[in-house]
Formats: sequence, C-alpha cells, structure tokens
Amino acid sequence: MEDAESIRNRYIKGHPYTDFNLAKQGKGYWWTAFYDKNRLADPGADDCTEPPFWVDKGAPPPPVKNAVTPEILAELAYAQIRIPQGTANFNPAGTQIVNVPTWVWMDRTTFHPVSVRASVPVLGIEATTTATPIGLHIDPGTQDATLFPASGDCPMDAHGNVGTPYATGDDGNNPPCGVTYLRSTQNRGPYQLKATVTWKITWTGTGHPTPVALPDGSFGTPQDAYVREYQTVNR
Repeated sequence: MEDAESIRNRYIKGHPYTDFNLAKQGKGYWWTAFYDKNRLADPGADDCTEPPFWVDKGAPPPPVKNAVTPEILAELAYAQIRIPQGTANFNPAGTQIVNVPTWVWMDRTTFHPVSVRASVPVLGIEATTTATPIGLHIDPGTQDATLFPASGDCPMDAHGNVGTPYATGDDGNNPPCGVTYLRSTQNRGPYQLKATVTWKITWTGTGHPTPVALPDGSFGTPQDAYVREYQTVNR
C-alpha cells in the first residue's frame, strides 16, 4: 500500500498526475481495482494491486494484468448465471417396481438456454454468456440396476427434448432414457437416484462474434428412490 507521500507525488505533484488530473475532467476515466466481496477467499482474489491510473477516452488501457476485457466480462457474467432448478420426470412416479422400466425424460420448458450480459458502456465493450442444456446423466444409486442407454447418458434431440414420456402401449418396451431396478429397497434405505443435467457454457462479445467455450457445468440433486417387488402367482 502506498504511503501518504507517495500518493501526493503520484496524484498531486505531477508524478505522473497533477491535481488528480482535473485538467482532463470529462476526457477520460480513472481505472482502479475492484474486489468481489463474495470471492475474497478465492486464490488470487487480491492479486490486483495496481494503483488507480488514468486512461483517456477512446484509448486502450495500458497492458495492466486483469484490466477489464470482454473475456473478463464473460467470466463475470458466468458467475451470475442462474441455472433452472427443475427436476427430471419419471414414470412410474413415486415408488418404482423391480424389473419394470422407469421412463425418464426432461421438460424443455424448464431446461432451456439461459444468458447473462455484462457490459461497460463507457468503454464500448460487452459480453454475453449462455448456458445451454445438452444432455442428462442418470445415476441409479446402486449397481443393481440396468440403465438405458447403458452409459446412463441421455442426449438432447434437435427439439430440446431428452428421453420420451411413457405412453400407453409402451409396456414391455425399453425406454430411450431410463432405468430398471433389479432389487427392492425393502429392509434397506432408498436408493439415491440422481439425474444430472450437463450445460454447455459459451460466450460472445466485443471482438468475439463466434461462441467461445467456457467450462461446462453439471447440476443435479439426489432424490430418494423406493423400489417394491410385486409377487405374482401363475396357474
């Protein structure tokens, strides 16, 4: 941190500024460090130690580390994206049945692309970060299950759908996206079934009209899955 004499020299006595650049009022901007109070514990959160500096209007900022750019705006927008917190649909709903396929699908009205835009109008720069759902992964919570497809990865089709809702007449068919439990949960705790949605994250902005990839995100919450076994008698 600068001491009082260093501050006077830098901003008042003309090394390099005189009287806080009042002679240039309205002709440029002071640039200074900004610290996100919600991320002060992150590694490198306080690395921006450059003292405030002046940039004339229309002039590019000097090559100072972490000076705001469209890329930085894209990352700030990424941090503000709120992913829809819906859940996948299951049929049968509620308690599952041993050896009976559970059909899983995703409602595209809930899982849809979401975007956040960040901008600095005085600099004429902006960035828009977009998260787009691209698929669903099923983790049945037990090895005693058969997945459809076998990987548990259900892709999204061209219309934004994942899986297919069960329809009358589908008895005996395997679902395009689903799970069949092979053992009941009687006398044991429920399985922790988890349907995780993967989101592809990209951004566009000033100087970057073509989407640029950011790290993908995966979001899902475990839910209790109870499985019963029906006994039948054939004569």
